Amino acid sequence: MTIGTEHEYSINDAYFTALPVSDQILKAICGRFESEISFGETKLGKELQKTVLEFLPRVPAPGPAALEAMLMAGIRKFYHIFPTQYHLLGLGMHPTLTLDRTAVWDHDEGEYYECYDRLFNIHQHGWLNIQALQINLSYAGEKDLLMQYNRIRTLLPYLIALTAASPMVEGRLTGKMDNRLIYYRENQKVIPAICNGIIPARLRSVAEYCTAQEQVFSELRARDAEILCEEWLNSSGLIIRFSRECLEIKAPDEQECIRSDMAVASLVTSLLRCPTLPVETDQDALLALTETAIEKGTAGLRPELEALYRSAWQKATAEERQYLPVIESRIKKGSLAEQMAERYREEQAIEPILADMAHCLRANVPYGME
Repeated sequence: MTIGTEHEYSINDAYFTALPVSDQILKAICGRFESEISFGETKLGKELQKTVLEFLPRVPAPGPAALEAMLMAGIRKFYHIFPTQYHLLGLGMHPTLTLDRTAVWDHDEGEYYECYDRLFNIHQHGWLNIQALQINLSYAGEKDLLMQYNRIRTLLPYLIALTAASPMVEGRLTGKMDNRLIYYRENQKVIPAICNGIIPARLRSVAEYCTAQEQVFSELRARDAEILCEEWLNSSGLIIRFSRECLEIKAPDEQECIRSDMAVASLVTSLLRCPTLPVETDQDALLALTETAIEKGTAGLRPELEALYRSAWQKATAEERQYLPVIESRIKKGSLAEQMAERYREEQAIEPILADMAHCLRANVPYGME
């Protein structure tokens, strides 16, 4: 199995005001407005919103250590070019961004964005203020694909709880730990099957997946939106990327640093080796657990997460065990969202918290484990 990850970071000034300048940054690096460029060991790309840059490895890696090294090379290269001008920030949403402070990428692929906007209205937080950690895992044939898919779907509520990192919207705590997913699962509600409630149903065959996908495509064609009939349209928390021969996990919030992201990936790969998992498999139960995870983070699922951690540790490689203590810390101390909300209630100031989060990314040190 090989692993690839995709990381979305907001671009900020020294006061952590988000800046819609991804196009200017890419042009400053390569001399023109490009959607994606080679950037040392990584690739650097745009997102829909110009307040976000995406970092991803140039090639998949055999394990988390090689992946971490590639991605950190990209982070260091960015700060070598822009040592003080910009400050990158992880998290699932920018905590203080208001929609009037962002903008849609407007240099290419405009036909896709115009179609999305016509159908769903992209000028909302579910489009212009979301930052996800995406984990891509290769598969070897249909049997392996189905095994991984059906196991990962049962893990999604627990991954959501562990990675919750969006407790604040437009500068206010909402009482929920994962606001990104609240907005995300509603952003295409005109065609509910696109997101499918975040947690997909158990899959019996690849043909079944393709049939469901074609049903969505048929509805898009009926709405004069055939341009969107691509495999990446699926916005569930887990999708199949046939073109890459991998499964893509889309549910987690982006974390504060690469090492924390690698810990999440290591948890998943470790658990995929377990002969059985101490988790629910019923769809309604998984959806209920997802609501708990979104609302409370790890606090609502701590005993279940502790059991999963024990299973993961037993099957983890020596390399993965270097990262899993980050997961243990999140189970004990709370997700980033829980820790941020607790600190904000005490200090009543978000800027020092964001400064610490930005430092975590630059130094690659998990928050709360300094």
